[in-house]
Amino acid sequence: MNHQAFEQGPIRPPNEARSLLLRFTRNCPWNQCLFCPVYKGRRFSLRTVEEIKKDIQTARDIADDIKALSWQLGCSGSVTDEVITHIFSSPAYSDAYRSIAAWLYHGTGACFLQDADNLVMATGDMVEALEFLREKFPDITRVTTYSRSRTIVRKSPESLKRLREAGLNRVHVGLESGYDPVLKMMKKGVTGAQHVEAGRMVVGAGMELSEYVMPGLGGRDLWKEHAVSTADVLNQINPHFIRIRTLRVPDRIPLFKLLKEGSFQMQNDDMLAEEIKLFIRSLSGITSTVTSDHIMNLLEEVTGKLPEDQGKMLEVIAKYQEMPDWERLVFRVGRRGGAYRSTEDVKRDPATYRKISNLIEELEAKGGKEEVERFITDMVDQYV
Repeated sequence: MNHQAFEQGPIRPPNEARSLLLRFTRNCPWNQCLFCPVYKGRRFSLRTVEEIKKDIQTARDIADDIKALSWQLGCSGSVTDEVITHIFSSPAYSDAYRSIAAWLYHGTGACFLQDADNLVMATGDMVEALEFLREKFPDITRVTTYSRSRTIVRKSPESLKRLREAGLNRVHVGLESGYDPVLKMMKKGVTGAQHVEAGRMVVGAGMELSEYVMPGLGGRDLWKEHAVSTADVLNQINPHFIRIRTLRVPDRIPLFKLLKEGSFQMQNDDMLAEEIKLFIRSLSGITSTVTSDHIMNLLEEVTGKLPEDQGKMLEVIAKYQEMPDWERLVFRVGRRGGAYRSTEDVKRDPATYRKISNLIEELEAKGGKEEVERFITDMVDQYV
């Protein structure tokens, strides 16, 4: 019984870390974006409704099994620390089993459907799978999926409403940019106008919409146009969430080739702060929540509800920009190493400040400022 398993995909958004993960499709049907490392070299495939239902049933069986185990351990059916410790300390339990245990323990009631673009499924098939999921897990409060604007605009408004009624509550879309030359350069396969149309369709169907934007994607040449056009597209959509994901270019992603050739130049942290400032300032007439929930982002506190928190977000950027050069460098190293979450943290802990300062001095002695920048880059790229 303990070896039961169901299929899971390679990624999920950070805010779905405590969600039940179920795989509806495999990999990405587009898979051409120059900035994305995730599905390269893997073929896209649809899963049958029967396969998906079988996984949902397995997940249900595991959940029931864990509840029974809880009763055996005297925990009255609740997934407590004791139950979790028992499951995670025994090699008898599969990863799938552990993932269900963790989901029940956190009690989020959320489910995330993997992989990159589940709306490519025939609407009837997806509706059938969603209804089965809701039947087997009636306590689930939110079901979320990734999709692409290009796929969404091919759906009818009625199809999207059917998916909503079958239990799909939220869609995550990788907007990345609203500027057509950047979208084209990055092989995103979509235009700013299609992003607007798709976003409005999702919202119109009564689902929550989460749009991802990628500061840095315009490089040094197109950063202004990228920032302003992206904000303009979002102003026309008014999504529920705007999630910031700063561009990183480790050597395993296709964009690295352009970086090496010199045809694409990356923004440094100070330039990105200026770009994000322009982006936030250009958002207007919307009620979205901006979040910066990823370690790749330098300024985690650029977060809040529009319009009321716009000033607060700009203040966070201003505080960073006003820091003395050395302090800013200490913050950048500390943030990338996980020691700092806020610019305020720099002043709070003198011991950490000293330790990071010493490290920077050692790196500079070894190879100058370039060595420090290389060190920071290596630290951030590990999170991609």
